[in-house]
Amino acid sequence: MRLYAISDLHLSRRANREALTALSAHPDDWLIVAGDVGETETHLHFALATLTPRFQRLVWTPGNHDLWTLPQDRNPLRGEAKYRRLVDICRDYGVLTPEDPFAAWPPANPRYWLAPIFTLYDYSYRPDHVPTTEAVAWASESGIVSMDEDLLHHEPYPSRSVWCGLRCRYTEKRLAAVDGDLPLVLINHFPLRQGHARLRRVPRFSVWCGTRRTDDWHTRFPVAVVVYGHLHIRHQHFDDGVRFEEVSLGYPGQWNAAVGLQPYLRPILTA
Repeated sequence: MRLYAISDLHLSRRANREALTALSAHPDDWLIVAGDVGETETHLHFALATLTPRFQRLVWTPGNHDLWTLPQDRNPLRGEAKYRRLVDICRDYGVLTPEDPFAAWPPANPRYWLAPIFTLYDYSYRPDHVPTTEAVAWASESGIVSMDEDLLHHEPYPSRSVWCGLRCRYTEKRLAAVDGDLPLVLINHFPLRQGHARLRRVPRFSVWCGTRRTDDWHTRFPVAVVVYGHLHIRHQHFDDGVRFEEVSLGYPGQWNAAVGLQPYLRPILTA
């Protein structure tokens, strides 16, 4: 029995959908899907309908693309309402979400808590001399502005930063209440540490990549592994003895379609 992980499936791209459809079954294994499945509810339904019959259980957390509200959406839910709708869809498929109790893994002989979380970002992944209010302008000086600014809404909160703060406080309370006898596998779309949000080609995109509020969570809580995506830079590294796994697939051209999706399922744990 294994726990695998992948993120950033971006099913708006045909090659990614075809690769997902061709993925072999893993009936004894669990799969983490760490955000950016796609931009619509249709993409999420496609992913869950494809994956839930092939894995024993799925664990999901949203990415920024999942939370977008597109101009052509028939049911234009925004912000928190969009997030809650995605949670409801996942629950219909029996998928574990950041709003559900953490799952003990493996079920027969628990050794870890699987903890999907949703923290968003607050523009704090920036140099100290750049005020929060000027972070987007600072990024735009290099020709970079995330489409989140137009498509990821924050209703009913006054800003994404406020929403991020609320999500972090909610998550901290949940993590602090976990039985300390088992270590945690933290599952987030966004990297938890500012030092991990290093994008050589677009370094100022970091302002849309996370929050400094989570920088010490890997030592503050009993964490064994952190799983995340968002960066489209597959990587494994260790900080303070904790393993961090960036597990994104990405857009066509960022992965090898000739080998299919299987090699991009990252093994996280083995029972």
